[in-house]
Amino acid sequence: MTHPRGSTPSDSSKPKLLDQVRHHCRARHLALSTEHAYVNWIRRFILFHHKRHPLEMGAAEVSAFLTHLAVEGHVAASTQNQALSAILLLYREVLQRDFGWLQDVVRAKKPKRLPVVFSPEEAVAILAQLRGVRWLMGVQLYGGGLRLMECLRLRVKDLDFERLQVTIRDGKGEKDRITLLPEILVNPLNTAIATRFAIRLPRIYWPMAPTSARCRSCWDTKTSERPRSTRTS
Repeated sequence: MTHPRGSTPSDSSKPKLLDQVRHHCRARHLALSTEHAYVNWIRRFILFHHKRHPLEMGAAEVSAFLTHLAVEGHVAASTQNQALSAILLLYREVLQRDFGWLQDVVRAKKPKRLPVVFSPEEAVAILAQLRGVRWLMGVQLYGGGLRLMECLRLRVKDLDFERLQVTIRDGKGEKDRITLLPEILVNPLNTAIATRFAIRLPRIYWPMAPTSARCRSCWDTKTSERPRSTRTS
């Protein structure tokens, strides 16, 4: 029985290369989006060199790929750095090989631009165009300095109305932190929470409750005399 070049009979029992990359990303607790990006860059690196195994390649091939991204792909400096980070993880963590020093790599230029920052009047004007939940989120993002996903993952227990604080759990770098809760949100949030619970409580306590209008009146009559649960969260 013959085996592909560079492989051994025991290689069939090992996880696939990209699965090993995913395993190391999760072992390092990288964000899921970072894991997807790293896997994509490693796949592109292998395809760029006509599906050669990374063990058969070295610094010259890595330099050629990074140069291609800058010259042909016109990628930003941060994008090229992310591709390099993915390849470094592949060689150092997964394959446990060092491909040497990179030479003659054309680096993408990082443009020097000033950040665009809204004035307080502009920010208020934008928030004035929002309604409902989007307004609550917009005010919290602006007033508390939250990232979008941090805001979307907030739970009721993360809000401290007495101290006007918000606890961000498992943020970037798996770090918790405390930020501000804008005072203007206290009453709207309390109203939204009370309304949300009032809508959802029947479904929580009575999971078999019917959803059709035909049966709802009969169900309400039967359950009106049942004792309410003392559960509040």
